[in-house]
Amino acid sequence: MQFQSELKQAKLLKRYKRFLVDIDTAQGELTIHCANTGRMTGCADSGFTAYYSTSSNAKRKYPHSLELTQNQAGDLICVNTSMANHVVAEAIAKQQIPELINYETLTQEVKYGDENSRIDILLSDAEKPACYIEVKSVTLLEENGQGYFPDAVTARGSKHLRELVTMKQQGHRAVLFFLIQHTGIKSVAPAAHIDANYAIEIKKALAAGVEILCYRTNISSEQIVIDTTIPFVAPQ
Repeated sequence: MQFQSELKQAKLLKRYKRFLVDIDTAQGELTIHCANTGRMTGCADSGFTAYYSTSSNAKRKYPHSLELTQNQAGDLICVNTSMANHVVAEAIAKQQIPELINYETLTQEVKYGDENSRIDILLSDAEKPACYIEVKSVTLLEENGQGYFPDAVTARGSKHLRELVTMKQQGHRAVLFFLIQHTGIKSVAPAAHIDANYAIEIKKALAAGVEILCYRTNISSEQIVIDTTIPFVAPQ
């Protein structure tokens, strides 16, 4: 997935009001938009390098958007969560994910389930069961390369797991896809220390046959593309 405009580099000063970030550019300080509504723990600290895009839409109050950050260890982090679905959909379309190849059609944001949800990606084929894919962007890194999801309590995330279980019970494939968008993360685990209920729902989903895929990404200031799989550490 290529960025639509050239990314420029700056120094991150602070994030506030969730959607705003102040950066220090060669031309002076600038306030830019941040599409990430999460806590962004360890992803937007003062002093990090910031990479931002510029929109051609003259109606935007803040024409610049934060796309990537780089921490003191040199790890690149995609903080624009809207990129995740596009990266996975593009990789599937290019047959780059062996577990998800040979489907006739790919559709996105399809209404489904009993809890008024939308599935991120739906793969369909006349010769096999439909495949429901929920994509989660993973950027929380703690110690020794261990990544976690979620980075905050997520009732919505638990709902998505219940919906996937229902789809599996109805005879479809159901996939929870962790897209690792932090180059320092080497494995992924449910963050039971942050959201114990989410870890419980993960255990229920695994028992019901929901598949979990974890793929890291190759991140640069030009593009984000699927890389290799990394281990998933299942809850005990």
